[in-house]
Amino acid sequence: MKRIELDIVALSHSMTQSHNYAVVLGERRGQRRLPIVIGSFEAQAIAVAMERMVPNRPLTHDLFKSTLDTFGIQLKEVVINNLLDGIFYARLVCMKNGELFEIDSRTSDAIAMAVRFECPIFTYDFILEAAGVVLEETEEGASTGVVGTSKMPANLDSDALETYSMEALKRRLSEVLEAEDYESAAKIRDELKRRETKD
Repeated sequence: MKRIELDIVALSHSMTQSHNYAVVLGERRGQRRLPIVIGSFEAQAIAVAMERMVPNRPLTHDLFKSTLDTFGIQLKEVVINNLLDGIFYARLVCMKNGELFEIDSRTSDAIAMAVRFECPIFTYDFILEAAGVVLEETEEGASTGVVGTSKMPANLDSDALETYSMEALKRRLSEVLEAEDYESAAKIRDELKRRETKD
């Protein structure tokens, strides 16, 4: 399986769920983005590390990093290794005394640890194929959206998406990608995939 290295390209508040956030990972050599919906605590844990903030008392992820450091365990990389029923799975690849071993992890926790250890994040091509969205670029390098006249509700509901044509869904996907609303993009992508597998 082909491994693809990812970077964190955005951490945004959910447009449709007030208590959720989306961390968006982008492939280092390509235009695909992998949006992952996470909770507010996990978003805070990632943001704190990205901004190099030092809380008065260590957060859970800081405590875990200190524990690994104390016992001479180094986090080498994070691998988002599976996607089942819309849930991402990840593993921490660690090294101690020259020996590699892997630890199961929630994806949001794995990303929070990767930021703290400044280690690479990888996934597999089949996961990006299934859950990724593609940003279209113009020659000037700006992302583009297709302007359409059909209107969709701001809060996208999976049932409501079933009533729209394929063309309308594709137009809306371009619009939400341009607005960096990756959670809505993921919902539209899932509906498009569902229809493609039905045909």
